[in-house]
Parts: sequence; C-alpha cells; structure tokens
Amino acid sequence: MDEAYRVPVRQEDRIKAGLALQLVAASTGVPKEMMETRSRLDGRSCRARWLAMYLAYVTFGWPMDRVGHAFGLNRATAAAACRWAEDGRDRPIVDDLLDRLERCAKAVLEAPACELPV
Repeated sequence: MDEAYRVPVRQEDRIKAGLALQLVAASTGVPKEMMETRSRLDGRSCRARWLAMYLAYVTFGWPMDRVGHAFGLNRATAAAACRWAEDGRDRPIVDDLLDRLERCAKAVLEAPACELPV
C-alpha cells in the first residue's frame, strides 16, 4: 500500500498546522519542507515534525485524529508522535522550547485578524 493517507481537512486546520511547522522549523533549523515530505524522513526531520504535531495538539486543543489529518497522517501516528514529544519534556531544553513555541502560537492566533483588501 503506497498510497498517501488523505482525508478532507479544513483550510483553517491546514493553516494552523503550517504555523506549528514553521515555528518548529524556525526554532530547530529543520526546513518545513523536510517535515512535510511524503517519503521516509531522516531522524532530525521526523523529531521536528513530532514536535509540530505535539504543538498543534496542545496549543489548538485538537483530538489526535484531527492532528493526524491536518498533518496528512493517521491518528495512531499522531498519538505516537505526541507521546514521544511528551516524554521529551522531561529534558529541560525540550520543555522550554515547547513552552516558548506554545506561547508564540497562541500570541499569533489571539491577535486580531487582519482583513486584507481584495
């Protein structure tokens, strides 16, 4: 089975998942494109994507299936990623990073929306 896992995802969820990916990319130096590839990820890119999924789970309050769908993965994969990231919080450097990223994502999303002219 080589087909990509795909289900319909709301545009708002894709935007928020993109925000999580960009924040992790900016903080870790792992390009967003490396976290989004459909082929097997190298270890660093994989761990960065796990952090982005965990950030979406915690910051946006999404259930696991929604996290998985927004990232083009299934619920079980999202759950495994979030377990890894949660375990990683035992390390102060990872805990501090995730705290900063969560605050940053919330600040962006809580700011007044800017309606752009057509």
